[in-house]
Amino acid sequence: MTSQPDSMHAISEDTRRTVDDVLEYARRRALYEDIPLDKPMSPADLARLASGSITPDGIGAERAVSLFENVLAPACISTDHPGYLSFIPSAPSKASLAFDVVVSASAIYGGSWMEGAGAVFAENEVLHWLAHEFGLPESSGGVFVQGGTIGNLSALVTARDAARRRNREAGRSDPARWLVVCSGEAHSSIASAAEVMDVGVVSAAPDAEGRLHGDSVARALDEHGDAVFAVVATGGTTNFGIVDDIAGVAAAAKERDVWLHIDGAYGLAAMLVPELRPVFAGVEQADSVIVDPHKWLFAPFDACALIYRDPSLARLAHTQKAEYLDTLTDSPDWNPSDLAVQLTRRSRGLPLWFSLATHGTEQYRATIAYGIDLARRIGDEIERRDGVSLVRQPQLSVVVFRREGWTAADYQAWSDRLLEEQRAFVVPSSHAGEPVLRFAIISPLTTYELLVDILDSLG
Repeated sequence: MTSQPDSMHAISEDTRRTVDDVLEYARRRALYEDIPLDKPMSPADLARLASGSITPDGIGAERAVSLFENVLAPACISTDHPGYLSFIPSAPSKASLAFDVVVSASAIYGGSWMEGAGAVFAENEVLHWLAHEFGLPESSGGVFVQGGTIGNLSALVTARDAARRRNREAGRSDPARWLVVCSGEAHSSIASAAEVMDVGVVSAAPDAEGRLHGDSVARALDEHGDAVFAVVATGGTTNFGIVDDIAGVAAAAKERDVWLHIDGAYGLAAMLVPELRPVFAGVEQADSVIVDPHKWLFAPFDACALIYRDPSLARLAHTQKAEYLDTLTDSPDWNPSDLAVQLTRRSRGLPLWFSLATHGTEQYRATIAYGIDLARRIGDEIERRDGVSLVRQPQLSVVVFRREGWTAADYQAWSDRLLEEQRAFVVPSSHAGEPVLRFAIISPLTTYELLVDILDSLG
């Protein structure tokens, strides 16, 4: 008979040392004042330095932590470094980082009210606050999912299910293929979600500034009729930070009774700044919205807030049925797993809840406003300089510019050198076939002086 194993779970001296070693490293990393930028290593170098950690008897916590701290972690670029300006950075508050450890240590299942009522309640406090900021009704609600891709997919699944139900109620047949309308500047996750759902994408043309307007959406809706089950507007494009004409798009969608989804993964957090709210007019008419706290709401990876105007429609689309789940699905409780395409989930909204509860919402408004102001300041500096020019005026906190006369190879060589020197991480982007550079400003530790230094390095 096999004896009961106890080495991993019993509270022994070895277990205490393991927990102490891990938490001490977590404490050191969370409290770094000079955050390392670091850089990737080649597979060959990592194989030479880090292979052999998985053994029959284990290498022990002390060696494992040392291996991570001294070899594996330095081979990962730190997204919270003030010079990390590529893609969309992450700059979690120290409070949210610390509480993320608590979430893991607490062994909470966040998929159902029965098992995680306290955690779900706290997450809902955040979701209701966000819904209020976005102008959505008090009856709105949602769930924290992994990221914007899962958020967009879940919202579109709900939208299609709602369209199917309307057709059944009206005695209409479904189209040969369902369609979703979005801008040519929409995030790639919309096309990815459509591929997963086996639906078509109709690209509505944005204007010369990359902004989608209602008239373009109206033409697409009138051309494709009842085959369209959703329209997606973007609240801050990833490449430029451009906000669509959401009010115009909303009017076109609502006039034709089509679901309106707002992909605000990056930019919708800017609605917390009162001066920016007019830019987002129309969000209050959305049927669903997403915003990623691990982007501009200073939470750790990974978290996307998905909010529905009418959560009951999401329950109809997503509640999973199984005999062992009857005790959950037959109850009227608020179960987060009924609202998206995942069943098992951690309480990924809790780090944001703790940070908001700790610092207050006004601190969040001020920190987001800082990034917007810094983008405008460095944009003005670029316009004053010879040899560089803005591709487009920054609207939120993304600044896209060019170094006159440079090729894609020039940009890449400069980017590689900047990282090698551990000054910053700024990768080239492109626009309309032209190679360009891009600052995505999120961290409040990013300074004007740092950005000027990076500009100086362009020569």
